[in-house]
Amino acid sequence: MLDEYGDRVQRRDAEWESRWWSPIINAEHLALRDRVGMIDLSAFAVLDVSGPGALDFMQRIAVAQMDVPVGKVVYTSWLNGAGGIKADLTIMRLAPDEFRVVTGGFTGQMDRKWLVDHLPADGAVQVRDQSSAWCTLGVWGPRARDLLESITQDDVSHEGFPFATCRWISVGPVRVLASRISYVGELGWELYAPMEQGLRLWDTVAEAGQGMGVAPVGIGVYLTSGRLEKSYRAHGSELELEYDLVEAGMARPSVKPQDFVGKEAYLRQRAAPPAALLSTLTVDDHSSASGLKRYMLGREPILTADGEPIVDAKGRRSYVTSAGAGPSVGRYLLMAYLPPEFAEVGTRLSVEYFGEQYPVTVAVVGSTPLFDPANERIKG
Repeated sequence: MLDEYGDRVQRRDAEWESRWWSPIINAEHLALRDRVGMIDLSAFAVLDVSGPGALDFMQRIAVAQMDVPVGKVVYTSWLNGAGGIKADLTIMRLAPDEFRVVTGGFTGQMDRKWLVDHLPADGAVQVRDQSSAWCTLGVWGPRARDLLESITQDDVSHEGFPFATCRWISVGPVRVLASRISYVGELGWELYAPMEQGLRLWDTVAEAGQGMGVAPVGIGVYLTSGRLEKSYRAHGSELELEYDLVEAGMARPSVKPQDFVGKEAYLRQRAAPPAALLSTLTVDDHSSASGLKRYMLGREPILTADGEPIVDAKGRRSYVTSAGAGPSVGRYLLMAYLPPEFAEVGTRLSVEYFGEQYPVTVAVVGSTPLFDPANERIKG
């Protein structure tokens, strides 16, 4: 794939930022965008919430409306009492009294504890950690539907299997729970199968995809390049307790009538002007004083074009929350919270990296992505 994409894969010559990086990441990214990729996501934490009180319980935990039809997939945040962002995840409604929470492996046990700590005392809700029982395979790209149709008799058309829904289907000999959702901004599915069926599922998809140019893709695409091109936020990077959903550009058009943890604070946040706005910036020039091109990795200070610190009305300094290549847009991307007076498209700023300053430009304010801003690919 490196030869296929030539200079678009980018090289990094400086030892520090190339230590845990490879141009193969960008080649995998471009192959997924052009054809189809498959990603092992079995590190996901899978938490099943069930019982006669399950719906009321999930309403109390989640910001999003959870009284949805069976088979609906809900993307939602969880807040703490102060309105800080506690979690960011998806929830599938599997039955009237059963929900499946899918969250990152890094935060899975924290999210499980949050659920357990809020369980009602009457025993009407149970939480079961199913993480070790299920493997997850992501299949995404313009040919994802072609690939899946070649190994299933079930209807996976857009009309038969809409975006943000889940259902049981057969993939070759493996029965899977398929969830049509995406963290890379492409058409596709997360496929959940019993752990002991994981290898068979992988081989079935990989063999069927050979004629379509399927590419095994790693976490460098899933967590960095794919999501940054789509301006997707990540918990622990953009989504933290010190920022709120309004500042993150994730406030929903309306607030559900049911009570939930953090609702009072969330309403106050919505009523007040934000002290900062999450933005996507592009690096204009990577050249260092030594002549090497340098690539930020995250947590670097964002400064004015003149090199002065940027501080918002709450006393928080601006810094890079996430950094990475955007191979499909041909730019290196940074995300950062900026005070409103700096959060304007076209504003020129700088980023400090190893004692030097590099010019950057605000490309996006809010959640509209640089890549496929109308989301036509993901919902096709």
